[in-house]
Amino acid sequence: MTAETDRLPRRDVRGRDSKPRSFLLSALLLGSLCLSSAQALQGLPLTAQKPAQSSTDSTSRNTPRPLTDAERQTLRTLFSKVRPATLRIEQCDLNKPGACDDPDGIGSGVLISADGLALTAYHVVEGAPKLSAQTVDKKRYAVEIVGYDDQDDLALLRVSVPKGTPFVPLAAARPSVGDAVLAVGNGGGSFLQSKSGRLTGLDANAGPGGATFPPGTLQMSAPLVPGDSGGPILNTKGELTGIVSYISISRNTGPASFAVPVTASDARLADLRAGKKLDAPIIGISLNGPYTALLTIDATTFKRASELLNLGDTPGAFFTAVNPGSPAEKAGLQPLKLNDKDQRVSGDIVTEVNGKRIINFDEFQYAVRTYKPGDTITLTVLRDSKPLMVKVTLIGRSQSQP
Repeated sequence: MTAETDRLPRRDVRGRDSKPRSFLLSALLLGSLCLSSAQALQGLPLTAQKPAQSSTDSTSRNTPRPLTDAERQTLRTLFSKVRPATLRIEQCDLNKPGACDDPDGIGSGVLISADGLALTAYHVVEGAPKLSAQTVDKKRYAVEIVGYDDQDDLALLRVSVPKGTPFVPLAAARPSVGDAVLAVGNGGGSFLQSKSGRLTGLDANAGPGGATFPPGTLQMSAPLVPGDSGGPILNTKGELTGIVSYISISRNTGPASFAVPVTASDARLADLRAGKKLDAPIIGISLNGPYTALLTIDATTFKRASELLNLGDTPGAFFTAVNPGSPAEKAGLQPLKLNDKDQRVSGDIVTEVNGKRIINFDEFQYAVRTYKPGDTITLTVLRDSKPLMVKVTLIGRSQSQP
């Protein structure tokens, strides 16, 4: 997990075998267990990777009723109609022969206008030097990023499809819990295939591990997998009501899928059409390896973790890496360092962001995300058990790209 990307890390930063410690630390974890779909795609930022979360709608905690035969038939008919408007988004250079036969990454998308505008999840296209879109007839077309909202994981593309290519309309109104929905994507190596389910929650909040959920986030029972990110969520009228953003697995409730909500009146879409490119603010730190098990610990569990890692008596956010050249490095923030007995010998514990008390990395992440790139924030840091005030100027995530 990193404060900048909300994506789970793929290695222990100290480069050693972390399995024994992972077992011990995982035992401290309270709540949901999160899986990194980045591992399934060899580290590509193309799939849902945000952790499990809570929802303001209690219905999301209940098992949804199965789709009726009539609903299944409606969705099958709908799939045949909308599939020509869906896309396979590929990270590859269309002008290089053979490059798209083995793209660097794969996601999904959907056309929303007659002039080739399409929506996808921002993490599907983030950092890609070249992009291609493949339609249901297997033809490929050039892609341009018109605008994006990193924080809400939404991107607007312009795809050079020919005139007359089908597109889907945006939903006129928000959906309701219990609605039957259709997803179309490229998950698990498939090509523009359908999955169906019900909406099980609305307005997913910034609960444990979900610090950056946009307002109105949709939770679904549709069994989505890596590769489906960026694909459409459609209601039974064939209207676009959401864009697939991430998946999670909970010990208590099993797998769940989440989507960024969209409607015809969505102000974000107007911003994206105008070409706005909105970065998420970053500091440049990460919590890696087995330590992600401690992402959302409370004060009591912090004390238990401290018995293992010698973190001190005051709960706060610690981190295991500082990115070179980042605001964190420039401010002198120090990552966790352990001795051969896995006891902390150095490393900052952040306890406040602009005076707001935080007790874990997730709360630290959430506090940072309430500001904008260019803002300067003051961190209260414990270093060698002594309090320090550290000023950090946030940058946009795209500024940190090499």
